[in-house]
Amino acid sequence: MAGLYVHIPFCHSKCLYCDFYSTPDRSAVDKVIVALKDEFMRRRQDIEGPYKTVYIGGGTPSILSRQQFASLAAAIPLGDCVEFTIEVNPEDVSAESAAFWRDMGVNRVSMGVQSFDDRELKAVGRRHDALTAVKAYDCLRYAGFGNISCDLIYGLPGQSLGSWQKSLGRLVDMAPEHISAYSLTYEEGTALTRLRDKGRIKAADDDLYADMYYHLIDRLDAAGYRHYEISNFSRPGMTSRHNSSYWTGAPYLGLGPGAYSFDGKHRIYNSPSIKDYLAGASEVIEDETDTDIVNDAIITALRTDAGLRLDAVADDYRRDIMRSAKKYLDSGDLILDNGRLIIKERSWLIADAIMRDLLV
Repeated sequence: MAGLYVHIPFCHSKCLYCDFYSTPDRSAVDKVIVALKDEFMRRRQDIEGPYKTVYIGGGTPSILSRQQFASLAAAIPLGDCVEFTIEVNPEDVSAESAAFWRDMGVNRVSMGVQSFDDRELKAVGRRHDALTAVKAYDCLRYAGFGNISCDLIYGLPGQSLGSWQKSLGRLVDMAPEHISAYSLTYEEGTALTRLRDKGRIKAADDDLYADMYYHLIDRLDAAGYRHYEISNFSRPGMTSRHNSSYWTGAPYLGLGPGAYSFDGKHRIYNSPSIKDYLAGASEVIEDETDTDIVNDAIITALRTDAGLRLDAVADDYRRDIMRSAKKYLDSGDLILDNGRLIIKERSWLIADAIMRDLLV
């Protein structure tokens, strides 16, 4: 199953924690839309179709005008697409915009809510408030969307366990088909990291992160959500097909500045620069060695509840992996189930450390 990702590198303003490539300068939107269509025509044979999933992310794709979005969508082959996702922010959602996206063939919406506490939203530079998020969700439902994903973040500045429980509880009551819940990370170069380093905000401690995570998995399990990837939960049958392709090693074509592609043997990425992208000089190709492919599988498969299939790994690599895995199997953080190495759900908090140790 091949996927198509389109990166829209524009936003209203930069959230303080964001390290994705995006800019609030929207003067080049029309030029980028033209360049995206040109790139697709030039590279559509790179990944053999048909494309079963299409994901328009960013940035903030929901800021595109109807004319801009329609122009882009018209260039995308949607005939074989089973999942067409757009990322939106609540302040861009209205009854009219929701109906328009639906008419354009979008059948899944991923909305960045992050919190239902207005103070927490303000602390990280979000433009919407809690009420706006609720109204946006209602607009999407009214427009007929039956596949909505909402994002939350835990570990926000000033966030307590109690406020996290309230935000999560409110979202569960709204009953989206999919929930993505991310622990806040302080990425190098972001405004939030600079504020922390200056002592103007305080990062949550490890114990609070753990308490929030354990409440998250217990609450969503009780509500009937499957925890299928470290940060992702879904109703039965409602996993993100597009994002799952990243974790299973399926091929995908990425368009736009900062976008990545994978054809099974090569990683192709575009420079995170609108200037370079418009000049047509941003594509870089990296060959994947056998070791690279194995390490990619470790990093992606162990993020999921399906785990790493050991029979898909060459003998020499498998022996190295199992040698490194022994201490985690002994501690119970890893389990071996029907030929698969799986990180236990309650140990996903230390998944990064486990995966680093298993790299060959």
